[in-house]
Amino acid sequence: MVASNNYRDDDDDDDEENRAADIPILTDDEPDDDAVSRDFHVRSASESSATALPLPVWLRESGATFKFKWVPLPLRKASRAVVTWVKGPIPPRVLKINPVYPKIQEAPLRLLDRYAPKKKQRLILLVGLYACWFLTWSLMLKHHSASGFIKGYGRPRNLWCGASFWNEGNGCGLNGNDCRPFSSAHMTFRCPANCKGTHMLEEHMVGNQLLRYQTLVVGGPDPLEPDSVPVYRGDSFICQAAIHAGITTDATGGCGVATLVGSHTNFHATKSNGIESVSFPGTFPRSFTFQRLSPAQAKCPSDSRWPLFAVTAVTLVVLSIFTASPAVFFFSTFVIMFLHVGLVSDPPNAANIYEAISTLLGRFLPAAFISFILYRVAAVPLLRGLTAQIEKTVLYLGMCFIGALNNYTFAPLIPIERLTPHDLAQPGAPFALAMIVTIIVVIVVTQIHFIRISGNMPKYLAIYAAMGLALIILLALPGERLRIHHYILALLFMPGTGFQTRPGLAYQGLLLGLFINGIARWGFSSIIQTPAALGESGSSGHGGGSWWGAHSPNVTAVVGPAANNITFNWGPLPTDTGVDGVSILINDVERWRGYTDAELYWDQEHVTLDRLKRDGGADDSGGSSGVAGEPVAEPEFFRFAWMKGSDTGTYSKVGVWDEQGQWHGWSSTKSH
Repeated sequence: MVASNNYRDDDDDDDEENRAADIPILTDDEPDDDAVSRDFHVRSASESSATALPLPVWLRESGATFKFKWVPLPLRKASRAVVTWVKGPIPPRVLKINPVYPKIQEAPLRLLDRYAPKKKQRLILLVGLYACWFLTWSLMLKHHSASGFIKGYGRPRNLWCGASFWNEGNGCGLNGNDCRPFSSAHMTFRCPANCKGTHMLEEHMVGNQLLRYQTLVVGGPDPLEPDSVPVYRGDSFICQAAIHAGITTDATGGCGVATLVGSHTNFHATKSNGIESVSFPGTFPRSFTFQRLSPAQAKCPSDSRWPLFAVTAVTLVVLSIFTASPAVFFFSTFVIMFLHVGLVSDPPNAANIYEAISTLLGRFLPAAFISFILYRVAAVPLLRGLTAQIEKTVLYLGMCFIGALNNYTFAPLIPIERLTPHDLAQPGAPFALAMIVTIIVVIVVTQIHFIRISGNMPKYLAIYAAMGLALIILLALPGERLRIHHYILALLFMPGTGFQTRPGLAYQGLLLGLFINGIARWGFSSIIQTPAALGESGSSGHGGGSWWGAHSPNVTAVVGPAANNITFNWGPLPTDTGVDGVSILINDVERWRGYTDAELYWDQEHVTLDRLKRDGGADDSGGSSGVAGEPVAEPEFFRFAWMKGSDTGTYSKVGVWDEQGQWHGWSSTKSH
């Protein structure tokens, strides 16, 4: 009996070997379908009784990760969960926009299929639409830019909103001679609309007043005599002064005649037509006023940027509704809006329309190449097969208009131009920055969701990790500032909108508009810029610790007898840096400049200057103040800078020599 129990047949041995061979072997390699099923299959002695039992956690974790036994179990579980989440659902979802009310939205396409089914017919319609837009738009633009006449003065010249009669610092040369004539001259001009919002990004000194992030209008009518002729300092923005004087309006712009009246003393601060001017108690060699013209004397077309935008918008809306081609829609929108922004809505600073066209075409070719890359990467996946014509027009094209008209939409509301420490110090900037960051985070989170469920998260993680690493490297470069321009935002974020979703339509349209506005208006500015280029180191716009002109002279002042003269001493020149001279601004005009090779005429360490006289006793401006009677003492404002050949360093803070002859040091600057 015992012997019979110990007896095994050879066939039974073969069956056991076959069954054992069917049992999976536990190895170090994780199965590919581990994310799909965690069940452990156990076979009984009978083939017909196979069943699936849950695998214990301890066995599943230890058996699946023999390679990483040194990693704690909770960390292994968390990392596996992250990898599973990043890969997204299996199978991935196909993202596609199903039109709301498809019969209505697809009606334009069916209409085109019925009346223009052939490709040649549609090409003729497309070319005809382009021709209608270009003829209407270009003729209106020519009429606005080239027409206009002021009887007795001639045809006006186009000005940009920041044009003035004076250059910053010593840009007008010694005694301002490079900016002559000072008087007895007229200039007819045409200002565009929307000039009241123009403000200075760099520091600008008016006497001892530091101006930044505001309009630049110095002077105006006498507050005690409202009907007096307004006189403005020569460095005032002409178009803003014209609005202040009531010659033009901010809504439509306009034409006028500016007359140079020479030297003037005591510019008044007044508020008029929404612009507040600043005062200046000293004398300035070049000032101007405006001629009062009768309505019959001036023929000036009103600003036509909104009628021109209506022509552009209608053309693109018609095109968007009647085309399902991603290429036709994307490139038509890009080219038409690029021309519109660069010549109408937000043109670059140019003396005339011809110079503006030249500048725009120089920026168009590289922008077109970049747009082709964006089209292949982002626009094709989003627009291919899309038949929601109305939704595409409202979301994509509407947001593109908002981004392209940035000077009307975002710029007036968000007081941040360059994200520099100076920009963030202005009122409202922290709140604006917080709002921008919040909006960007919301957009990124929504797009991450769509990227994950479509199964593309690993690819996009690699792309944006490379972008992030590049930005970190640029941010760490010494002596440089990272500058995220309009067009760089599009390059960074448009690849993440290449999925057919309604939020993607809105985001990509907005980014395309910002890309167009950034290139057409400002060009391809560098992603990194020096502090000097951003105006972070002094009013002259220079700076940097290694730059020879980063530090201004350390000057002491001694007032002479009867306060008729003043002596300034700055000590030895730092010749080891190449400095060979000194420049002195008096009342914001360069009145004295000395070099080491002119040793016969001055001592290299100090100089004595006489007080300037209103009646021209020491004023080489060639003009007159118009003040009758005996000369009256007035305050004088001094600033000093090193010279290296014809280059000028950073000017110092302001020192004031007041009416009583008292000297006030270098800390009397007033910020506005």
